[in-house]
Amino acid sequence: MPPQSLGILGGTFNPPHLGHIAVASHARTQLGLERVALMPSHTPPHKPALGDSVATDPEQRLHMCELAVAGHAGLGACALEVERGGASYTVDTLLSLHDLYPDTQLTLILGSDMARTLPSWRRPRELLALAGLAVAERPGDGREPVRAALAELGSTDADTVFLTMPPVDISSSQVRERVAHGGNIDELVGSVVAAYISERGLYGPMRTDAG
Repeated sequence: MPPQSLGILGGTFNPPHLGHIAVASHARTQLGLERVALMPSHTPPHKPALGDSVATDPEQRLHMCELAVAGHAGLGACALEVERGGASYTVDTLLSLHDLYPDTQLTLILGSDMARTLPSWRRPRELLALAGLAVAERPGDGREPVRAALAELGSTDADTVFLTMPPVDISSSQVRERVAHGGNIDELVGSVVAAYISERGLYGPMRTDAG
């Protein structure tokens, strides 16, 4: 049975970390969503390409997402963008999900740093018509830049939910840097994802100017 409500937390997930899990879990609880899926992109159109020293293939990032959500009720990982290939545009993903699950209510979950860039995304007004929007604040980011960006697109506070949770102060670049310097990352990504990264020798050595 398709879920009645589905939250989509997209990103590069290079690698996924416990901050992603915290946002997904909180969004599911606060919004009463039946399911929240981590959606790793195949090729992110809004980020510069990472150097070879920190690059992982889409299938590896997808598998790490699957490992990260294991054991978390109502969370999953979705392979749609990885399997589609090419640049991963959110509006295309939402259209595909509407085709697959026409009766499912969709919610796009974004960090505030990404939400304030929405006017530069592909067909942003269509995107906002396809899904509700939930925003998780990032450290140092307030709500006003997000509100201003959404106002450019004709969206109001009534169309957006700000998640009532402390800002998440973990980043994938922080994880990669710690790996590159031989540090333990269990507290950042969980032991299972940390073991996968270690076993495959991902993210090290890393150039200091990367990602």
